Amino acid sequence: MTYNLDELKKRSVVSAPSHNIASSQKPAPKHEKGPESSKNITEITRTHGTAYVIFFSLLLDLLAFTMILPLLPSLLEYYRKNDNQLYGYLADSIKQFQVWIGAPERFTSVLFGGALGSMFSFLQFLSSPIVGALSDYYGRKPLMLLCATGIAVSYGIWAYSESFLLFVIARFVGGISKGNVSLCMAVITDVSNQQNRGKAMALVGIAFSLGFIAGPMIGALFSRLSDKTSALWFFAPAMFAMLLAVADILFLVLCLKETLPKEKRSTRIINSLSHAIDHISIRALFRFSAVENLSQKDVRSLRSLGVTYFLYLFLYSGLEFTVTFLMYHKFGYTSIDQAKVFLTTGVLMALLQGSVVRRLPDRLVKTSAVFGLYLIIPAFIIVGLAESSPMLYLGMILFAISTAFVVTCMTTITSKYGDFHQKGTVLGVFRSLGALARAVGPIVASVAFWGVGARITYIAGGLLLLWPALMLQYLKL
Repeated sequence: MTYNLDELKKRSVVSAPSHNIASSQKPAPKHEKGPESSKNITEITRTHGTAYVIFFSLLLDLLAFTMILPLLPSLLEYYRKNDNQLYGYLADSIKQFQVWIGAPERFTSVLFGGALGSMFSFLQFLSSPIVGALSDYYGRKPLMLLCATGIAVSYGIWAYSESFLLFVIARFVGGISKGNVSLCMAVITDVSNQQNRGKAMALVGIAFSLGFIAGPMIGALFSRLSDKTSALWFFAPAMFAMLLAVADILFLVLCLKETLPKEKRSTRIINSLSHAIDHISIRALFRFSAVENLSQKDVRSLRSLGVTYFLYLFLYSGLEFTVTFLMYHKFGYTSIDQAKVFLTTGVLMALLQGSVVRRLPDRLVKTSAVFGLYLIIPAFIIVGLAESSPMLYLGMILFAISTAFVVTCMTTITSKYGDFHQKGTVLGVFRSLGALARAVGPIVASVAFWGVGARITYIAGGLLLLWPALMLQYLKL
């Protein structure tokens, strides 16, 4: 049973003396708390130990996942030279797209990487709600282990992917196994309450920030040490990523306890085609059709949150993806220069999530999300108008501050909806909408970037972000 702080304070008030107690006894002041009451407040506001297990598991997963980012250009170059079948066919298609939108030829590999990233996000879109729903029935731990095993297998396939087809299969297996992120949030929701959920959810954001700082640095180290003229030069980084994934599996087996007891689980599994479609149909996802027995008010709030989240990530991910083009094309930044920018933003996000976002009281969570949504508007406008590095850094710093608040706070808000046996489904659908936005956002932004130019794309994108900001501001939860 969960109590809020006001209830605890009421419980801690020392009762006035009864009529049969000597009048010389003075009642304790009402504002004083007994030691037991203080202990209860501490217990309720303290972050559950399982949240730290999830943090460490997610960090291992993200270190392995982000290692490939600095290796991707060299990987694509390897397959360009050694695979004349699938790679050649897809390269021709990407090149036609590149010519159509007017992108310089040197960015063909970047667009290729963007297409692979969109595929990965689309697979997450398919898997997240289904994995979440299955976890509501079978429990969190079995599905967490299944996803972690799939991720480890994907790195094993990558290590031996002499052909581009094998590499795509590895990415496919990895993408379809990425429902673990929504499961992590469901586990945190299981073990948290209204007072400490924001703190626990912020640990997810910190894991992402640290993972996206350290992972690419590890990958860059492997890239520098590897002899790219040899066959399967990527074997060592792929095996290191698989080692991290296997360590994650062992850690989950030993340290993660099941957080959804059998008596609180869903009583039915996805047992019909129509119900399964509710987990992958775009229309059904936006309507949160897979979540049943909620009040009309809660359903309307969830739908509005879902649309807001999708619009935000659709615009955000597109502009985020094309900023690397901007830094290279307009400012002449090398990969090291770009790494410095992303290191700055990553460290700032980690510091904010660890020091500010984790300490937000429940009443300020929505306000902070709205603040973040409004702050990203000038961030992207400044980046679009930037003519110098200091102005670009200013825009990216505002971008980092905004990012630190929005996703964590919106996830915290969404996690309040549904009963225990529905949390996995609710968060799975929510994450799936974000994955869908990340699948289509970069493609649309790339077309705009090379069609109408960087300045118009960023200014228009920034102004369009007013839409989700206003939606969330006036949403009555």
